[in-house]
Amino acid sequence: MQRLARLVRHLWQSPATVRRRFTTEVLDAVEAAVRRAEADHGGEVRFVIETDLSIWAVLRGCSARDRAIEVFSATRVWDTEQNNGVLVYVLWADRAVEIVADRGLNSRVTPADWAQVSRLMETAFRAGNWLGGAVSGVDAVGRLLARHFPTGPQNPNELPDRPLLL
Repeated sequence: MQRLARLVRHLWQSPATVRRRFTTEVLDAVEAAVRRAEADHGGEVRFVIETDLSIWAVLRGCSARDRAIEVFSATRVWDTEQNNGVLVYVLWADRAVEIVADRGLNSRVTPADWAQVSRLMETAFRAGNWLGGAVSGVDAVGRLLARHFPTGPQNPNELPDRPLLL
């Protein structure tokens, strides 16, 4: 029954629904938050919002985590010089937030730390606070990165700061 309900949720979603929540104002605020956060650390943050999964992905049981790992690869977040890229992935149809960090961070930031950031964002999103949830999530990721990757003289911006809508 849960699988059928999930399939219906994914079939029912539309990119227009996501764009009504993640407006230009929200995307601008997230982009500014990423830029601010990256000024305080040597890491790279990529924010991606995906409306839904394909019917086949849902039927084969692809989880939000599975898809976040695929997006991490497809958007080349893994391809930073210091292996310190972080993907903040929102799967709208499941109302799920997943954070995938590159290997340079896995030994320094615990899965529980990332899960806490995800739950913070999901709570805000459930309350309809799209801007606050997204910006507070980016800020929290930034604080974790600043603790482990302080800025240096050569911290190029390797990934786009603008959120990506899929």
